[in-house]
Amino acid sequence: MTLSEKIYQKVFNLFLFIIPISIIFRKPATWLILLFTLFSLLNYRRINLKREYVFNILLVASPLLLEILFFWNNDSFTLGTKSLEKYLSLLVFPLFFIGNYEKINFHKLLKIYSISTTIIVLFFFFRFIIVYPNYFNKYLNGIHLWEMGYVFSKTIGMHAPALNMHIAFVTMINFFFFLNKENIFQKILFFLIFLISIFLMLFINTRVAIVDSGIGCLIIVFCQIFQRKITTKIVMATLISILSISIVSILFIKKDTYLKEKFTNIAFAHIDKIGKLDEIDHPEIAVYSSLVTRLSIWKSALELSWENLPFGVGSSDGKRELVKYFKKTNQRFLAKYEFATHNQYIDYLLKFGFLGLLVAVCYIFSFLRLGILVRDPLITSFFFLFFTSNMTDDFLIRFDGIVFSGFWLTIFVCYYLKKNQ
Repeated sequence: MTLSEKIYQKVFNLFLFIIPISIIFRKPATWLILLFTLFSLLNYRRINLKREYVFNILLVASPLLLEILFFWNNDSFTLGTKSLEKYLSLLVFPLFFIGNYEKINFHKLLKIYSISTTIIVLFFFFRFIIVYPNYFNKYLNGIHLWEMGYVFSKTIGMHAPALNMHIAFVTMINFFFFLNKENIFQKILFFLIFLISIFLMLFINTRVAIVDSGIGCLIIVFCQIFQRKITTKIVMATLISILSISIVSILFIKKDTYLKEKFTNIAFAHIDKIGKLDEIDHPEIAVYSSLVTRLSIWKSALELSWENLPFGVGSSDGKRELVKYFKKTNQRFLAKYEFATHNQYIDYLLKFGFLGLLVAVCYIFSFLRLGILVRDPLITSFFFLFFTSNMTDDFLIRFDGIVFSGFWLTIFVCYYLKKNQ
């Protein structure tokens, strides 16, 4: 059955708007991507792919191509296949979205995504209060503040740093539209959801996302100045935003003293014990989420990577081999909790060798390349967010990180192609 252009456009846009909103829910997102793939294959004649798009398609799909190229290096066929299938969206998105880039309204997509995601996460926040009153009462009474963001994120089905990475990007989008909207109603709307997204991000309370959102908003302001788009309204909006963020943050820190503790004493505690965490009394309490633990993991991962150059240990075997190395080097604390690499660049170096590190750098820096080409502050802010998030975590091994980055990289490519046209 052949769809009319009007119906095809509506169905295409429906998938376009729903898929990014659904990414924080793995199963619905998976089914939507499968349905979108089927829909696109049935309407393949409407996909307009040209030779000049090949470079960008390969760039988006590069982590998938890396998995295929090094599939032979996995010890287990089953685990290798399981690792590979997480990356299939990196082929689906560039083929079917870039082939329809003229149909994509970039800023409309960002608006729907930011408003919808903010409302959905806010809904789950109120649900958390009702369904888990004991946890929320502990939070209100200042008990076990460190666990609240992680417990809340688990109720959605996500890891707290991954969820807060999404919220950080939403915060930047809300800030961008608040600055640039002329309509007073829309300006008030985006200001309110900007404040809500700041509140949610502080509640989830992961350091990198909080810092990244602040720097991302500064990037947006500086880009406005550089592009000479600064007006009196934007200056006033920026000042209002800074004042509002300050008030919200002060109220949070006053109630959640752990936020201040996390950014100061906990983050940089026992920095002299890199690789010697077992010498610390109760490291589970003292340094579980501190920088010294990350540095100890990275030190071991780099040592193991050096031993397995040039091809790495295999995609499905990275974490298992790293835990073995913890045991081999008598690092009991790291072995007990089976820590992953928590650094995407080192993780790809460990799994795929030098080529893995090169692909990770090229994939992530492609956001910066596109941000510069189209002179868009949101794309540049996204680059900073994803670049730094992968310095302390490994989001290209997680479904939500793979789909999140692959979807937006594809959309940014489409925006570039449309502007270039």
